[in-house]
Amino acid sequence: MTFFARRSVAWLLPVLAVLALVAAPAASLTLDQAKSKGLVGEQADGYLGVVDGGSAEAKSLAKDVNQKRRTSYKEIADKRGTSVEAVAALAGAKLVKRAPRGEYVRGTEGGWVKK
Repeated sequence: MTFFARRSVAWLLPVLAVLALVAAPAASLTLDQAKSKGLVGEQADGYLGVVDGGSAEAKSLAKDVNQKRRTSYKEIADKRGTSVEAVAALAGAKLVKRAPRGEYVRGTEGGWVKK
């Protein structure tokens, strides 16, 4: 485990909790619903992905969630003196690992996998 990874776990846990609850306020589809229906999934890059094309509603939800995540990642990166990509990758690894059985995830290899 690298120095950055060891030191980052404590501050990353609250961020992951907030990110897990983020959903588009205008959409009738919640993040949890979209995940459980297999419309979206967590990706190793820290962002939400639309599984196999997806509906316009799923795409809108993913776009909104990802904008909020990017803002959070940037704030953390600025405070830590690191890159947004490094923060996003660390969050992505945690989100993929914590995804419950039955939800889709996409690792660094590229394909969607149902856990």
